[in-house]
Amino acid sequence: MSKFGDLGHRLYTGEVSYDFIGRRRRWYLISLALILLSLGGLLFRGLDFGIEFEGGADFRAPVTVNSQTVDGMKTALEASPVRDLEPNVTTLGGNTVRVQTRTLDATTEVPVVRDVIAKQAGVPGEQVAYNLIGATWGDQITERALIALLVFLVLVGLVIWAYFRNGAMSGAALVALLHDLVLTIGIYALVGFTVTPATLIGVLTILGYSLYDTVVVFDKVRENVRDIRSSSSRTYSEAANLAVNQVLVRSINTTVIGVLPVAALLIAGQVVLGEGPLKDLALALFVGMISGAYSSIFIATPLLAQVKERDPEMRKLAARVASRRAKDGQRGRAVPAEGGARPVAARAIDPDAVAEPTDEELLEVGSRPRTGPVPPLTVTRASAGSIPVRPVSEGAARRPQPQNKPRSQRRK
Repeated sequence: MSKFGDLGHRLYTGEVSYDFIGRRRRWYLISLALILLSLGGLLFRGLDFGIEFEGGADFRAPVTVNSQTVDGMKTALEASPVRDLEPNVTTLGGNTVRVQTRTLDATTEVPVVRDVIAKQAGVPGEQVAYNLIGATWGDQITERALIALLVFLVLVGLVIWAYFRNGAMSGAALVALLHDLVLTIGIYALVGFTVTPATLIGVLTILGYSLYDTVVVFDKVRENVRDIRSSSSRTYSEAANLAVNQVLVRSINTTVIGVLPVAALLIAGQVVLGEGPLKDLALALFVGMISGAYSSIFIATPLLAQVKERDPEMRKLAARVASRRAKDGQRGRAVPAEGGARPVAARAIDPDAVAEPTDEELLEVGSRPRTGPVPPLTVTRASAGSIPVRPVSEGAARRPQPQNKPRSQRRK
């Protein structure tokens, strides 16, 4: 068994345990710092919305893509007569270039930009397709995205409540989801990635990942606290902490396995392709999956235990556990004898100081008639080289004893 597998077994059995619940204030402070950093990025830098949300013009032209395609197209557009285009140039596959600009006038600006793109791509102007996206359509997309997010959160809360029949678990899961959502959006603001419909798909996907991790931990918590009200061996927080330790290795393994291909997509979208929906989707998945694993262990479960510990029944349970452990501690220090007698310390006995009986004393004991109760048998230690002799009882002394003589000299 590998060291990591052995560690997972020891965590599952409780042989090794890390106090996640007891250190919850530390995790709260770390999450608070990350959330403040994310909110700061949203307030001071803001999100860079794509033309699907703010409106603009989208041009596509056939071209043989090479390493100079993107830079050459940007240079040509910046030198065009139309100012402040703010072009966003990407490639689609190996034979198409895509240009996105601000909202353009359909009669005066679109023909000029179209001719510049066609000249740079080396194709006729008629082969450059374009599409104008109005701001109203972008507002509709934003509104529907927010509605979908709210419906998702409400359904998640109801499903968790119906599955676990526990309102505290639903509330803790929703707090963890909001935590992951704020962190993901804040990272987008800090790194300056463009928010596209692919970003919304990624955000909804990572909320599902976060929910999956939280449900796995909560299911183990429910198993550990099933009969906890009738027990006095551990508190609710201790049972929840054991559940986190039991699923810790599983959460790490699933997160690493899921993050590795997403990291490959992110590198391919940023380094190889440069621009496009691939990197927007990959960034949301990368940040959200790591944040989801973190929140399920360090936020959702500690918050659940904190809420449940305020329940009157859980307070009584904690008092019973403390009382039992106090009694066990007293029994472990000193156990008084029955009747209130104080325990007597055992004295060391030197076996060499015990006098051994002689043969005459043994014969006298064996031949003496019984006139009273049989004295207690005293066990002594035989000295080195001597043969231990058992005391002879009264009945055995009257019976004929075996004779240790040669066969020819025995009495017939």
